[in-house]
Amino acid sequence: MKPVLFFDSGIGGLTVLREARVLMPGRPFVYVADDAGFPYGAWEERALADRVVGLMGPLLAEFEPEIVVISCNTASTIVLADLRAAYPETQFVGTVPAIKPAAERTRSGLVSVLGTPGTIARQYTRDLIASWATKCHVRLVGSDRLAQLAETYMRAGFVDEAQVRAEIEPCFLEQGGARTDIVVLACTHYPFLVNRMRKTAPWPVDWIDPAEAIARRALSLLDPLGTAATTLDDTRDIARLTSGAPDAAIRRLMHGFGLRMD
Repeated sequence: MKPVLFFDSGIGGLTVLREARVLMPGRPFVYVADDAGFPYGAWEERALADRVVGLMGPLLAEFEPEIVVISCNTASTIVLADLRAAYPETQFVGTVPAIKPAAERTRSGLVSVLGTPGTIARQYTRDLIASWATKCHVRLVGSDRLAQLAETYMRAGFVDEAQVRAEIEPCFLEQGGARTDIVVLACTHYPFLVNRMRKTAPWPVDWIDPAEAIARRALSLLDPLGTAATTLDDTRDIARLTSGAPDAAIRRLMHGFGLRMD
């Protein structure tokens, strides 16, 4: 059975892998974190596209995945078209801000999209708003620090809540007697911090985590026979860092997600 390959700049894609494991218990998984290039939000677009396309070729040759999930909003909005052009025989699933479901669920009409500056700046994100959320007021909030705070939290087990509060504060808007009632998490790292976000938010909102929807999209493109539970050894699921230098904390984290460092 061919694996599903997850690619992200860091550990954020583990939120999607977690959902995929529930939906596809019989699948082998490969998780690749481009920690040598993290964070992607600071990259110039062409340079990032060239980097990811260059990294992907050897991975496809080595693992021969049935499908590749680009579990990173910034990479998806910049690189997905280049990947599909460079490797037309491979199916790629991208990650985009969940603006459509947010527009469908909001009652107040005030929605915020919280992402990296790179994702927030993309025309792709604005096109999603124009297509699905014209009846809402959508505030785009770019965070320079949340992805790194999530990495720190998952590695070290703690995070400065004041810093989390400062990063999410611009998401909360009061207008005409209404309040923001939905925040779209437009970075796969952010669900790791959602409990801290709930704790530090000025009022309750619905935090939309796209992980399950991404996993379901990947499942829809796979051979259904591969979703059945098997008795294969879980050590078939591996993780790799592009830096090639995992520390003890990242080894523990990957092991906790059922992955063996390669």
